[in-house]
Amino acid sequence: MADRGDITRLLNAHRDGNPEAMDHLAPLIYDELRRMARRQLRRFRPGATLCTTALIHESWLELVEERGVPWRERGHFYAVAALTMRRVVVDRARYQSAAKRGGDRQRVDLAGVDPPAPGIREEVLAVDMALDALEDFNPRLARVVECRWFAGMTAEETAEAMGVSSRTVERDWVRARAWLRREIDPTGENSHARASELPS
Repeated sequence: MADRGDITRLLNAHRDGNPEAMDHLAPLIYDELRRMARRQLRRFRPGATLCTTALIHESWLELVEERGVPWRERGHFYAVAALTMRRVVVDRARYQSAAKRGGDRQRVDLAGVDPPAPGIREEVLAVDMALDALEDFNPRLARVVECRWFAGMTAEETAEAMGVSSRTVERDWVRARAWLRREIDPTGENSHARASELPS
């Protein structure tokens, strides 16, 4: 298992402009990123819009480009990774919705892309829109959702990533889920937009 201090040291080296830091960091955190991606995509099977490897690689490319981030420690890195995975999943869902409506963007296939399941991309986009509104209302609740729902992190992992207690995360998670459900489907009648994938 990777030493937390090593991970933090490499993150800080990357922040300070060391071009080799991420190369050394990758093998230390890859298993955790894979675990996060698998938990995220498990909720969308069958018919996930991305395979695990594609989600990790797209997210990693974005993380490598993050320059000057004042990393606190590895938990902070995983929180940023959760946000990055959210962007990747949502961007893919938006692309597929545009293509379904006859969008004229050129398709660029990634290895291992699965066919989308009906209703999945609509639910991802509905949660994303609601999460943007939640961000305006309470940014901390939005971070909890990104960690718990988009990255599939546990309450303890989310607490570490955010620098708060597990009890705070659990309270915030209850509030965030209730808020999102009301925002996404106030009548409770829309089966595709009821945030049914939000774990308890």
